[in-house]
Amino acid sequence: MPTRLPRAILLGSLLAVSLLLPARAVATFDEVRQAHASSESLLLDRQGEALHRLRTNPQLRRGAWITLDDVSPALRSAMLISEDKRFYQHGGIDWRAVGAAAWSNLRNERTRGASTISMQLAGLIDADGLPGQRRSIVQKIGQAATAQWLDGRWRKNEILEAYLNLVPFRGELVGIDALSRTLFGKAAHGLDEREAAITAALVRAPNAAPQQVGQRACGILAQMRGSGTSEMLCDSLGLYATGVLLRRPWAPSDGAAPHLAQRLLADQPGGSTLRSTLFGPLQRQASALLQRQLHELQTLNVRDGAVLVLDNASGDVLAWVGSSPDTSRSPQVDGVLARRQPGSTLKPFLYGQALAESRLTAASLLDDSPAAIPTQSGLYIPQNYDRHFKGWTSLRMALGNSYNVPAVRTVGMVGVNPFAQQLQQLGIRLDRTGDYYGYSLALGSPEMSLLELTNAYRALANGGHWTPVRTRLDEAIPATAQRQALDARASFIIGDILSDNHARLTTFGINSVLRTRFWSAVKTGTSKDMRDNWAIGWSERYTVGVWIGNAEGDAMWDVSGTSGAAPIWAELMQALHAELPSHAPTPPRGVVRQPVRFGPGPDGQPLEAARSEWFVAGSQQALFALPDQPAARQLPPRIDSPVDGTILALDPDIPPQRQRLQLRTHAAQAQWWIDGKQVGQGQQAGWLPWPGRHQIQLRQPDGRLIDQVQIEVRGAGVVAQHR
Repeated sequence: MPTRLPRAILLGSLLAVSLLLPARAVATFDEVRQAHASSESLLLDRQGEALHRLRTNPQLRRGAWITLDDVSPALRSAMLISEDKRFYQHGGIDWRAVGAAAWSNLRNERTRGASTISMQLAGLIDADGLPGQRRSIVQKIGQAATAQWLDGRWRKNEILEAYLNLVPFRGELVGIDALSRTLFGKAAHGLDEREAAITAALVRAPNAAPQQVGQRACGILAQMRGSGTSEMLCDSLGLYATGVLLRRPWAPSDGAAPHLAQRLLADQPGGSTLRSTLFGPLQRQASALLQRQLHELQTLNVRDGAVLVLDNASGDVLAWVGSSPDTSRSPQVDGVLARRQPGSTLKPFLYGQALAESRLTAASLLDDSPAAIPTQSGLYIPQNYDRHFKGWTSLRMALGNSYNVPAVRTVGMVGVNPFAQQLQQLGIRLDRTGDYYGYSLALGSPEMSLLELTNAYRALANGGHWTPVRTRLDEAIPATAQRQALDARASFIIGDILSDNHARLTTFGINSVLRTRFWSAVKTGTSKDMRDNWAIGWSERYTVGVWIGNAEGDAMWDVSGTSGAAPIWAELMQALHAELPSHAPTPPRGVVRQPVRFGPGPDGQPLEAARSEWFVAGSQQALFALPDQPAARQLPPRIDSPVDGTILALDPDIPPQRQRLQLRTHAAQAQWWIDGKQVGQGQQAGWLPWPGRHQIQLRQPDGRLIDQVQIEVRGAGVVAQHR
């Protein structure tokens, strides 16, 4: 008894002295609420809807300020039962509890103490009225005085509301919003009796073992129900508390836009709220479509993808999906910004430049036949996706069907450096000069991001006018950041070609996934060894870009732009235009349309059917025919391909069977011999090359030598395949 007496005397003296203290500066409820800073920043969509939460304070986890009306009645009841039963009756100090505590101390009995919610709140507020740390024993006197002043100036509901938002619960969790979302995965207004009892139990014992928390919660729950405790009730609650407290921590990034949230909020102060240009329903739909497609492609070694939706007029980013966490091994990699090879998606800009410079027209005939182009590392031999050549074809059909050889011939006409400069005008950053990439620039050998590429297509949708994209509603696009990157007339004609289902019929078929019920223009692309595939296109109002591949760079298994990215593009476009029409663009000044016809091909039939075609004014003509050439039978028999001295560079990333060398001659009857062994016969034959020097001979059936050439095969180089 004597050992407990000083405690009782100290307790009584502390409270008595508190009554004599002068008034001190106490923050108002509004000041405390305004000073409250969440440990996470919030990204809103363009309509003000909460879209993503990003933790920006690593020291503690504190959610948004929750009003008392948004706290469940069960939780309010549990907190009062546990911490301050007479909260609404006392004036900051519960004298009845003080007396009981003093008497218990004198009798050497355990007691719950006399600290009220008002006194605890005073301990959570520092001298300037801002949230702080709990106080020392000496400061308890000031705490009691502050509690009385709080009750004199604040309403009771304000005290309880502030307390629930400032009280530490467990570990780094501070405030009811963080607690309820972390442990129970729901908002504070949804907490039931069991959850409320566990929450209240954590205030007194924040770091206790789960079973101890469960036992204390059992007593609170029994009082809430007006019944006694039972072993079954306590055991059940103990098991539930164990499961709750062992859950994984609240994710530092939670919501529908993790990559854009990280980009916009990472440098913002804690508790920031930023309104983005995203449209929440579209963002979630794009993410769901990507996840579904990736799940379907998992057996083909596909794990990653990205989707971007832009508003043509404003440049607002309406959807930004950087990856799919369900399938990706690297979900933190933002596929919208990652730089990958774009494949054939660069061809529209190449042909657009040729049209703008009046080098070609949409009806100009291009030669889709074997080509061997000398480079510093050997011969560059472009191939079409299907490894077949179509002969003479118009630019419209070459672009629509994505033939590679005509594109390579066109970049030779335009020039690799001028084409590289054109891409940079369209906002596409290149790491090297055009000379570095050479002719492969036409087939998408440099790396670039989905953001750059999709916005370049948006320039086509806007008549060649390029502006940066916008991700924040408060962001203004300066006039100096806008430019006419491509001729408006050429942009219109390219859009007309990419919207022409007949122009892509040979490659994509009559019922292509790219065909929409409204006006749209689209291009697919597949990079070397099927490491990336793309589908990018636009309607009257929107531009949509989709990338499919693997963040680690490994190849997919037989997945092209039409089977990988295009289905997502098509579904998104259909959703965007479910109730919104999309009309073909109005022809700009300086374009004319007139009928054209085509001359005969080698078989005597017209190369293409007559049609009406668009031209840049001044470049139009009515007939497109092949130049007169000597008949093949008038040429002496010889090896047409490969030529003598050819150096072939094998690509280790392409399966060997896909790199066969085509042997060609116009001789009527011939046998092909390599290094003394016959490998084929006829005007064409395929040979699987291997490193070394080789002698290729063309012989007559009786063995007489017609022609021979020497070639060299090296073990590294570039042989790309694109679509």
